[in-house]
Amino acid sequence: MSRTAAEIATQPACWHRAAEAALTFDGLPKPGERVAVTGCGTSWFMAIAYAALREAAGQGETDAFASSEFPAGRTYDRVVAITRSGTTTEVLELLGELKGVVPTTALTADPKTPIMDAADSVAVLDWADEESVVQTRFATTALAFLRAGLGDIPGVKSVADAAVDAELAVREPLPSAVLAAEQWTFLGRGWTYGLALEAALKMREAAGAWTESYPAMEYRHGPISITGPGRVAWMFGVLPEGLAGDVARVGGELVAREELDPLADLVRAQRLAVALAESRGFDPDNPRNLTRSVILG
Repeated sequence: MSRTAAEIATQPACWHRAAEAALTFDGLPKPGERVAVTGCGTSWFMAIAYAALREAAGQGETDAFASSEFPAGRTYDRVVAITRSGTTTEVLELLGELKGVVPTTALTADPKTPIMDAADSVAVLDWADEESVVQTRFATTALAFLRAGLGDIPGVKSVADAAVDAELAVREPLPSAVLAAEQWTFLGRGWTYGLALEAALKMREAAGAWTESYPAMEYRHGPISITGPGRVAWMFGVLPEGLAGDVARVGGELVAREELDPLADLVRAQRLAVALAESRGFDPDNPRNLTRSVILG
């Protein structure tokens, strides 16, 4: 088993621990605050998911930005940054600009990095850190931590229930048609759009795969043209009405596990990325052209 696969399998336990840790951390956004969430790469996609969840919970206006694209001059009550390594240049530069201007909270896996001084409040999830370059369990654990801090969200399972679903997701066989496909399009709505973006990124990072991601209702406005025999449309969460029929009409393979929490379904996509990498002779622990952290000179 690759190191990445082993780390993927630990996610249910990590999420349970995240739910407990969120109860005692006082740096999370308060209801009613206007919040921005930021990160780079995978962390940005988790920020997108959390922003939508927070608004769905009725806790206040919440935006998400890649750290390099954070809008200067926009007013927020708190900025939340997600950074596994704690050393990402764009995140540190942004927090430096915000220091003393707006309260900041960071989530990280490494307490021995500059992020500890860059943010006003830091949640250290070091028990979810990874040896792998490709992020899996830290990203989902960070989202589980933030999600647990929101309490009850209409139409969304608790983190504890999501972890139970993830226990199934780490062990059930992946569909043979999905493993054999040549192209994968990931779809989501609301908070699950961030998961769709992340699933596609995992496939590209680990396996160099041809993947795309879109808001589910945009799929029929062009992206469906790429779907056909030997190609997959994978929906996170509840299927929009008529989508299954449209995928069938063009000969594509639909993946939709509406009974699973979407974050648990992302675990299945992570496993697919590793399996595809191995089938292509790639090492998922050493992805091409990537490093654990992007530190700009």
